Amino acid sequence: MVTIPLKIQLSKNPVKSKHESESIPRLGNEGILLERLSQWTISGIGLHPGGSNYVFVVRLIDPEAAQELQSSPVEDEGSSIYAIYKPQSGERPLRDFARGTLHLREKAAYLVSRELGWPRIPPTVIRAGPHGEGSVQLFIDADKSQVNSENYFSLREKRLEDFADIAMFDILVHNADRKGGSCILSPDGCLWAIDHGLTFNYTARRRTVMFEFNGSEYPQKLLQDIESLIAALEIRSGLYMELAELLTPVEILGLLDRGKEMLHNGRYPDLDPDINVPWPMI
Repeated sequence: MVTIPLKIQLSKNPVKSKHESESIPRLGNEGILLERLSQWTISGIGLHPGGSNYVFVVRLIDPEAAQELQSSPVEDEGSSIYAIYKPQSGERPLRDFARGTLHLREKAAYLVSRELGWPRIPPTVIRAGPHGEGSVQLFIDADKSQVNSENYFSLREKRLEDFADIAMFDILVHNADRKGGSCILSPDGCLWAIDHGLTFNYTARRRTVMFEFNGSEYPQKLLQDIESLIAALEIRSGLYMELAELLTPVEILGLLDRGKEMLHNGRYPDLDPDINVPWPMI
């Protein structure tokens, strides 16, 4: 596989979550994207700078149009997509996470968000790539109309309530790495949550930058969604079976316990900004 520079561009028809647009069937458009992420050919790869683990931006192309696309200077949005590829082989060993499991947690977080309907996490699959098995997640471009890329710190004053579901999701999946930059504003104004490799491990320290929610009440509608999630997991639904391929039984039990605790408490926990903080913060 040859490493080549990539031109990154979000499709003119970005993916939207079901609670944002009823005009796009959740499992229709998203199902097609999942199939493409799983089966389309990786034709180009470029190392994404700045990560503690190896992260690559990849171009996936329709195998039926591969030869034409590779020789054409014109981008065909219908026959190619871009994604973030995080190979297992590029995961840095961590003291509080089992070796080689971070890519699996990326997909597990996506599956839970899809069941809940929030927050917006790009479609994610596990597949083979140039550096072995890894997670492949649809690439979401940042809003280029801004001089600097927006993040939680630049958006919280005017859109704090829009982060409520992300902050609540982080409690549910026990996120140990919610940085300010792991929230993306796409050109259509939607907020997306990314980077969920450090999740579901109850022994890890929860880390976030969203301390504005400390002690406030959970939105009632989101609590109802968590109640439905718990019910689905307790009957060993299809979601449970999918998660069982990605997480340990103890980690799934921890997810259930945290959900029940959230229903009982009804409020965001009071996290310590001196202790429960990631580094770097962006």
